[in-house]
Amino acid sequence: MTPIALRPAAGRPSRAAAAASRLLPAALAAAALCFCAGCHRRPAARPAAPPAAAAPGAPGGTPLRFVDVTAAAGIHFLHNTGGFGKKYLPETLGSGVAFLDYNNDGCEDILLLNGRDWPGHPTALHGATLKLYRNNCDGTFTDVTRQSGLGVPMYGMGAAVGDYDNDGYDDLYITTLDGGHLFHNNGNGTFRDVTRQSGITPYPFATSAAWVDYDRDGKLDLFVDHYVQWTPQTDLYCTLDGVHKSYCTPENYQGASARLYHNDGHGHFTEVTQRAGIYDPTSKGLGVTVFDYDNDGWPDIFVANDTQPNKLYRNNHNGTFTEQAVSAGVAFSEDGVARGGMGTDAADYDGSGRFSLIIGNFSNQMLGLYHNEGHGLFVDVAPSSAVGQASLLSLSFGTFFFDYDLDGTPDIFVANGHLDPSISAVQPQVHWAESPLLFRNVGQGKFVNAIAQVGPQLGRPIVARGAAYGDFDLDGTPDLLLATNNGPAYLFLNTGNGNHALRIRTIGVRSNRDGIGARVRVRAGGRWQEQYVKSGSSYLSASELPLTFGLGAARQADEIEIRWPSGAVDHLAAVPAGQFITVTEGRGITARQALHAPGWDWSKLKVNGK
Repeated sequence: MTPIALRPAAGRPSRAAAAASRLLPAALAAAALCFCAGCHRRPAARPAAPPAAAAPGAPGGTPLRFVDVTAAAGIHFLHNTGGFGKKYLPETLGSGVAFLDYNNDGCEDILLLNGRDWPGHPTALHGATLKLYRNNCDGTFTDVTRQSGLGVPMYGMGAAVGDYDNDGYDDLYITTLDGGHLFHNNGNGTFRDVTRQSGITPYPFATSAAWVDYDRDGKLDLFVDHYVQWTPQTDLYCTLDGVHKSYCTPENYQGASARLYHNDGHGHFTEVTQRAGIYDPTSKGLGVTVFDYDNDGWPDIFVANDTQPNKLYRNNHNGTFTEQAVSAGVAFSEDGVARGGMGTDAADYDGSGRFSLIIGNFSNQMLGLYHNEGHGLFVDVAPSSAVGQASLLSLSFGTFFFDYDLDGTPDIFVANGHLDPSISAVQPQVHWAESPLLFRNVGQGKFVNAIAQVGPQLGRPIVARGAAYGDFDLDGTPDLLLATNNGPAYLFLNTGNGNHALRIRTIGVRSNRDGIGARVRVRAGGRWQEQYVKSGSSYLSASELPLTFGLGAARQADEIEIRWPSGAVDHLAAVPAGQFITVTEGRGITARQALHAPGWDWSKLKVNGK
């Protein structure tokens, strides 16, 4: 449902239209004032949520906390939407973040995407570009953007990390408003833009992207989401109050198909979108996650669409896909509404051996938590859970599973933030800056909202967009990286965790070098847990490729099983916790290093060499 006051007009509204809009405040509020997403029919009032469970901490009572270390780590970044009053649609979407180890030193580096000023309206940020921060492996970072070759002016959206040429160094695909850029990692700390010679066509308004070896030939292919057909010249006039211009919903624009590029080898790609059965110009994709939902050993692709039905592409094992979202039950909400899908991820959160889906949606629509029932069917369990109750009013972007407390069960993180600073004036319960949500997995498929239990800093209201996790300080606990729209980036250190962890990096031989698509199972403390090595997920962002397994009180992984995309299977036994191990396909553990003691003493760290 599109709010009446947001319908596009050829020019400024007439007096009659303005008067009508003043007579419809109740209708506007009921419609939830969805600036870029369809509205849900649920009431605006937030139901009472169950009490939050205390997060675990270290022995001796030290509580688990997420601590803002952005400045101490040397991260200085400000996102630029380019906005100057025109209310252009791309200004609402923000940008993504990424963890990557671009120089192979074992420490996760940071990539932050940025917009830029619109032509003809320069500001102090006119030359703004993305930022690459090298991890100094001592808790601090150095801005190496200029020398890396990535300082290219662009209206950046998202990033995908993967070694497409199997040379041992992770490359980057950056999605942008005008298409995208493929940056080859030269292996010496620099990148080279090879888009033109790669065969990848940079279609406009690219959003999230993911590397995936969909045909399991050992080379990473590229999947790219696209949003809508929009340019500054075709921008429509929409209004919220009948007087001032507001951001239009995507329903006012034609959709744009996602694109799939097959890796032919030798640095060249061929677009196979139509041949593979992916082409769909009605899509308005913002999020993508790759997972094996039917456990047949082949990667499937899920796309979170904004105001259009979501898409679930089942891999047919022959280079083609069949779209199954409606029959699988993930296309719509429980009452048949195409919601405003943003970020998305997949994980086996209940130990069922099947990967379920989480989807961030627009305000008044709540999160979607689609439990994988098996036999190709999903059921949205969010409406009857704390996940749905706590997220009803939130506009959710970066959304993913991760085991923040290392107890062996995936938790959920959600980055929230609305689109317009004036939203509270017309719907008081909804705010522009919103607190993130952190749902702790307490077992038996249940979650509790624990954001208030991990310290006051992570729960501060912000206008969040992209979000990713990565263990940048090598202590075994996943840290958080967040982007805000037209604001700073934030780096949060995960401290005070007393549980044990095992980190695993996969190196393919017959499979792609990163091992993307490998299924890794770990048995510890009498139970199994499973993760999938994947690119993409969340919103416009890339979390680290190595996997972190929380072992709880267990001091070792009794058994590890890795099923590689090539079909090979590796088994390991009695692997001690507290390690970061590299497992090479067919060769077992080929490198290992000890994890640091959880929680560094940041007061003793040098920042920027001072």
